[in-house]
Amino acid sequence: MPKLIVGLGNPGKEYEKTRHNVGFFIVDRLAEEWGADFRRQKFHGHYAEHREGDEKILLVKPETFMNLSGRCVGPWVDFLKLEGGDLLVVHDELDLPFGRMKAQFSASAAGQKGVASIIEALGHKDFCRLRVGIGRPPAQRGGADHVLAAFSKEERKILDEELLPKASEAVKIFVKMGLDPLMQMVNTKRPN
Repeated sequence: MPKLIVGLGNPGKEYEKTRHNVGFFIVDRLAEEWGADFRRQKFHGHYAEHREGDEKILLVKPETFMNLSGRCVGPWVDFLKLEGGDLLVVHDELDLPFGRMKAQFSASAAGQKGVASIIEALGHKDFCRLRVGIGRPPAQRGGADHVLAAFSKEERKILDEELLPKASEAVKIFVKMGLDPLMQMVNTKRPN
């Protein structure tokens, strides 16, 4: 059974460096590490393909904008005849501190509209998620403005040097071993 790794984000230059696109950043990193590219299009998204032995891995970036991600993901799941344990959705998360990650299965959207769209398209919430913390906005900035803002210079350095390598490794753990080892890796609190 193939694995479908979906990185959520918004298409277009104006959203390219925003917090909301952290899912895109992670699947882009994986594609680069695997020597794959996103030149092909299907089901309202760009996709890249990789193989690990006999296992096919598809990396997908919906081109529907975040709030309509289900229009891309639903058809992919149907086409591949996937079960929930073979779908990993990677997305930004306001409710986690910047740089933290949390893996879950069968969780509610918790306000993440891209995930809500996927749940609606699938008719259930039984799939895996890798939530990537972007932190809460400062008091003077609303949530929508925060997710659509670029990372600060300091955050971008941490993102590039620490978070993206760790997130890439986390997805590789999911591909090779499944959700439980991924959860053990990212959900366990480590002392600073």
